[in-house]
Amino acid sequence: MVAVIILALVALFIGLKLYSVLGERTGHEQQLSLKPADAEGRAVPAPAMAGAAQQPSAEPLDTAYLPTAGPGVRALLAADPSFDVARFLEGAQAAYRMILEAFWAGRLDEVRSFLDPEIAGAFDEAIAEREAAGQRLDNRLIAVEQALIAEAGVTGKVATLTVRFEADIAAVTRDAEGNVLAGSLSDAVQTRDRWTFRRDLASGDPNWVLIETDDE
Repeated sequence: MVAVIILALVALFIGLKLYSVLGERTGHEQQLSLKPADAEGRAVPAPAMAGAAQQPSAEPLDTAYLPTAGPGVRALLAADPSFDVARFLEGAQAAYRMILEAFWAGRLDEVRSFLDPEIAGAFDEAIAEREAAGQRLDNRLIAVEQALIAEAGVTGKVATLTVRFEADIAAVTRDAEGNVLAGSLSDAVQTRDRWTFRRDLASGDPNWVLIETDDE
């Protein structure tokens, strides 16, 4: 009996760890779709995406990015040998979840330090419109099925990476009383988003910043 309980606890722990890695996202109501704030690509710092040296991934790199991104990824590796593709994608998924959860909940202050003022202003405007309409989002990211680097490049000491996320999302819009206006938590839909991150390789700050979001 004790052995059965221990096995159950182990299974629960593994499940919670997997959930924390996958994160959450649903964007059918008020999707985040932002273009670069300016030509220099000011925008949203992506947390937990430090470029510190990591052990090389055991997975072949060409499975982590699309063929069109290959030359750019190789240029980035040449400019920053400590860059690790697998580690970056783990951080990108964490940022994807964290920023979207804050947006859905209307708690942008939780990630404001990671946002460029212009993009934070766009988020604030979308949240204000939602609240003025007496609506709130009850969204769930069921799973991130895939995260691949779709584009990559290095200009001078500035690197940019575009990640294509494929996620299963359940989206619900509720009124102020909690009544469902649209959507269903039991009906997840696959979404495809492209988020572009930027980092100054000459900077002491290891974090990447989100400079653009779009949906496919």
